[in-house]
Amino acid sequence: MNTNGNNPGIQPLGARVLLKPIEQEDRTSSGLYLPETAKEKPQLGVVIAVGDDEEIKLQVNDKVLFAKYSGTEVSYKGDTFLLMDVSDVLARVTG
Repeated sequence: MNTNGNNPGIQPLGARVLLKPIEQEDRTSSGLYLPETAKEKPQLGVVIAVGDDEEIKLQVNDKVLFAKYSGTEVSYKGDTFLLMDVSDVLARVTG
């Protein structure tokens, strides 16, 4: 397992990754506040931990795009994470 200093105590197994979703902004670019019901489900996240499969090409702290309704939401010690198969990760964000 590769984790950073923010190890939440969850170790993905096999070809799975643990992500911290990056939430959408509360305001639009014009300054309007969005209610919770208008926000879309996050599709961007940061890799917190990776499983022990040799084929995983992601590293801790990679920013990634993932399929909209993929993964299992896990709440642990007050934080919310997504545990998903590496195949549900669509792309690495490099810019």
